[in-house]
Amino acid sequence: MRRILIAVILLFVQFSIAQNVVCSEEDKLAFELKTKEIKGLSDNDFGKTIIDVGKTFLGTPYVAKTLEIGEKESLVINLQGLDCTTYVENVLAFSILLRSENFDFDTFTTTLEKIRYEDGKLAGYSSRLHYFSQWIANNEKKGLLKNITAEIGGKEITKEINFMSSHRDLYPFLANDDNFKKIKKSEDYLNSQPICVLAQDAIAANEEKMQSGDIIALTTSIKGLDITHTGFAILEKDGRIHLLHASSSGQVEISELPLADYLKKIKNNSGIMVARPY
Repeated sequence: MRRILIAVILLFVQFSIAQNVVCSEEDKLAFELKTKEIKGLSDNDFGKTIIDVGKTFLGTPYVAKTLEIGEKESLVINLQGLDCTTYVENVLAFSILLRSENFDFDTFTTTLEKIRYEDGKLAGYSSRLHYFSQWIANNEKKGLLKNITAEIGGKEITKEINFMSSHRDLYPFLANDDNFKKIKKSEDYLNSQPICVLAQDAIAANEEKMQSGDIIALTTSIKGLDITHTGFAILEKDGRIHLLHASSSGQVEISELPLADYLKKIKNNSGIMVARPY
């Protein structure tokens, strides 16, 4: 009887976990193909590993709001269409799998959950790290990366973060009052913490302190918002740091212009935050 009870409990746990993951057959196949594609790309320099994995996504279409599906928050696996954040998350997750030489799908979903959600646990819509400055801080807390913005010349600023609660109509899940209250609570916490930013006009002078594989988050002067875009630093043949990213212009690509020049063309950009994955 005890063995039967244990078996039933394990089956229930596995079913519950499966219910929290949304992954099409096409994306499951894409995962299997990606694991084969990246084998052999591991390097002692984790930044190089990240770039090599990131390049395997070149040409992947940019698709916005891929996580905003269903009636409840689930761990969405979408490797066929990426926005800037899901691109960074998936590249980091695959790089971690590659380093550990463990290409099991369940390990991948666990790793992605750890990266995407506060303290590594999916616990509803508000547990997703919606604001990227919060994403950086929480993943630093988990030991996955280090915020090096201050080390490369960044300065602390204070800014009120409230874009989501101030634009409730843009986020379907915020129609739920409980979700709204929890997001507001997250914003209140963010507003109690300073943000370190390397100003746009200081990037070129501090560019040599960045490395390929560093996570670059673009800060903004837009009211209530911290970050508008993200990607990876990549040192190109011209000796300059460029941006490897899922561009809203259409696909995963490497910026033609060096990062410092690329940012000057982005309206409302105020600078960057930089985080180095361990």
